[in-house]
Amino acid sequence: MTHSVRLVDDDISFTCEESETVLDAALEQGIALPYGCRNGLCGSCKADLIAGEVDYPDGEPGGLSAEDKQQGKALLCRAHPKSDLQLKVQLVRDAPPLEIKTLPVRVKKIDHLSHDVVRLMLQLPASEPFDYRAGQWIYFLLKDGRKRAFSIANAPNDRHELELQIRHVEGGLFTDFVFHHLEEGAMLRIEGPHGSFYFHDDDRPLVMVAGGTGFAPLKGILEELMEQGGYPHPIHLFWGARHREDLYQDALVRQWVDEGRLQLSYSPVLSEAGKADDWKGETGFVHQAVLRHFPDLSGHAVYMAGPPPMIESCREGFLSAGLDEAHLHYDSFEYSDDARQAIESADTD
Repeated sequence: MTHSVRLVDDDISFTCEESETVLDAALEQGIALPYGCRNGLCGSCKADLIAGEVDYPDGEPGGLSAEDKQQGKALLCRAHPKSDLQLKVQLVRDAPPLEIKTLPVRVKKIDHLSHDVVRLMLQLPASEPFDYRAGQWIYFLLKDGRKRAFSIANAPNDRHELELQIRHVEGGLFTDFVFHHLEEGAMLRIEGPHGSFYFHDDDRPLVMVAGGTGFAPLKGILEELMEQGGYPHPIHLFWGARHREDLYQDALVRQWVDEGRLQLSYSPVLSEAGKADDWKGETGFVHQAVLRHFPDLSGHAVYMAGPPPMIESCREGFLSAGLDEAHLHYDSFEYSDDARQAIESADTD
């Protein structure tokens, strides 16, 4: 059955079958709704359900809390319409959706950036254009039909290359393969680009917050700004990690600061600094460090990428500090089921 979906703030309507998600229907009809993981976990596609009823055939999504449901919110990447709908959601206004493609890629180079982070350089087909925006992500398409999502860590370039930064999770199906078996020259299949996390023309000072390999999409955005000749406002990058060795491209960021191509400040933050770290910098949780530097965020735009607990702590704290939610952009990293189970098992051992 076909239903009508109306975006009340913009007086835009589109149709959606009960067999498809609201997000899929919107994107297919050229309506740029915000989204991130598409797995119902990150919350980027959350909307206010003003009227109508939705269903979640695959089960209640993890990114929708009991409080969200009480407030009448829906996750559009997993929601199927059961009736005509009226939604309140903030459109992505500054750029139309890009064509999503499935392409073969060749592993051009593999570098170990740290004990548990590897950099993959992927060669795209020269004969097939692949347009993306810095900060977006791709899927790897596995032979068994499963998918694994990773952010693109470089700005678009004429070398037809994609850079990915992949953290190894012991027991994670794909990351085990990447770290122990993948070889240069291997062929893989990707799908993308995905996501609405990229630079929006905020025209105000920027605060960027990375947690772990959440540095990857921010790196791409910063590179893009440098290649475009700079940015007219200050940018402050906070990078949160457990230990010093986890800041796997610390030297690169410090080089950017020294070069002065951007008005860039940098604050690495360690949450579990010990004697071996020999650390005299910021400590604690990264959102706390941001609020120490910026107790009033009302005139800033924030870009942040990292694990869901970091994203939620930052979101709550930054909005309380006056940040306009229209200038809050985030990419919430979520592990695959096998990787998450491996992490939870390790934490309980």
